[in-house]
Amino acid sequence: MSGHIKWNNIKRKKGKTDAARAKVFTKIGKEMAVAIRAGGPNPVSNSKLRDLISKAKALNVPNDNIERAIKKYKDTDVVYEEITYEGYGPGGVAVIVETATDSRNRTAGDVRHYFDKCGGNLGVVGCVGFMFQDMGLITVEDEDEEINEDDLMEAALEAGAADFKGEDGIYEIYTEPDDLEAVTEALRAKGFPVTQSEQSKVPSSYVSLDDETAESMEKLLDLLDDNDDVTNVYHNWES
Repeated sequence: MSGHIKWNNIKRKKGKTDAARAKVFTKIGKEMAVAIRAGGPNPVSNSKLRDLISKAKALNVPNDNIERAIKKYKDTDVVYEEITYEGYGPGGVAVIVETATDSRNRTAGDVRHYFDKCGGNLGVVGCVGFMFQDMGLITVEDEDEEINEDDLMEAALEAGAADFKGEDGIYEIYTEPDDLEAVTEALRAKGFPVTQSEQSKVPSSYVSLDDETAESMEKLLDLLDDNDDVTNVYHNWES
């Protein structure tokens, strides 16, 4: 496994303004609605909801806001549908877009428009999916520089992790999809500050872009990030 696809996404998220972080929480809220409908509103018994709460806390969302969101989506009559889109961005970058939407037509139109506007093209499901491997991804952030990397790596591998990467105080721990929850709980039990624990898609190869094409790809990612229906974006651009 090579590269740091989620590291690039983390850098983008950490650079957002407070207003942009609020939009990210709106996206997480929709994921919460889907998770609550599938597994109930109790994060103790609903691991997906528990992981989304951890993701919200990593964005410094106050506990009161999280509790209000859970209550709101527990009682809502709106049904959000999870739809995945695949296509090629500028320069042939493979892109997978995951969404949660209450309007399939609106979301499909928006996503197609973004790809067209930035010099890419939206394809059919499966056109790029084969380039990615489903993995569990755990992120540990060492903001206070108190974590011993060797200790973290040893704990992760002992718990069943498949791969481990670290850069600038952010550690990425990859697992097989079915091992994600067990490895996450093992790390939490040992006191490591898990900031994200989620299913991810890791590319098997990466694409480099020249400056002009990279600017178009950055624009595509910004447009997708700004759309409230888009919950996750995976790509194989080596930025």
